Amino acid sequence: MPNPTLYTKEDLIGKFKEIKALGWVENHRHGNAGGVGNTLEDLLGIEENNLPIPNAAEWELKTQRGNTTSLTTLFHMEPSPRAVKFVPTVLLLNYGWAHNDAGGKYTANEMSFRQTISTITRSDRGFKVVIDRKAQKILISFDAASVDNRHASWLEQVGRRIGLSELSPQPYWGFVDLEHKAGTKLLNAFYARAEIKRENGKEFYRYSSVLMLKKFGFEKFLQALENGTLYVDFDARTGHNHGTKFRLRHNCLPDLYESVAEVL
Repeated sequence: MPNPTLYTKEDLIGKFKEIKALGWVENHRHGNAGGVGNTLEDLLGIEENNLPIPNAAEWELKTQRGNTTSLTTLFHMEPSPRAVKFVPTVLLLNYGWAHNDAGGKYTANEMSFRQTISTITRSDRGFKVVIDRKAQKILISFDAASVDNRHASWLEQVGRRIGLSELSPQPYWGFVDLEHKAGTKLLNAFYARAEIKRENGKEFYRYSSVLMLKKFGFEKFLQALENGTLYVDFDARTGHNHGTKFRLRHNCLPDLYESVAEVL
């Protein structure tokens, strides 16, 4: 098997310019929600997020639909203490609620713990992200008094299962571990945005903007959490934990980097 061709960053920028010159291109992965990224990878001739440049492990390829307001997933990372698998064994079992498809797609006792929370306001079920700079931790907090009246029945169940005090212990991410994870995944990135159109039931993309983002800053990451543009997303059910994610508001990725250069 031949060795893969390596490109300099300048060569890769040239490839982006060639792709822009193509104009509208059809989605290569029909029905795939990740079609924008997958199609760009196909056009670049690379495997998933495997950039063909020296020190490629230091670079990520990030893509976004230009007409979306959905959040961008930065990475997955389960909270500590990880040895006890906190999300499925504590949050889901003690604070979960009936899954929307319980008794249909899933069994009647299928539970869900799925919500996206921030540092700004508590969720309607009383959860919030808290940054403790002194302890150098990002924690998840629960306040029963903040639960919306719509969830009164669920709150009663929580009280019977575990009580209505603050989480103990609180799930958390230590700054050191989180900085290592984020810095590894986000050290540098090519960030491409695509315009979208549909014709005759098919989806087409036009890659009109690419930014080169250098030197991820962990302090900028913390600031994004503090100002509410970065969220913690839980997505667990009885049958499967889909993973805990850090997700960023639309178009805010450049805010996490020291250097932002326009390629296209």
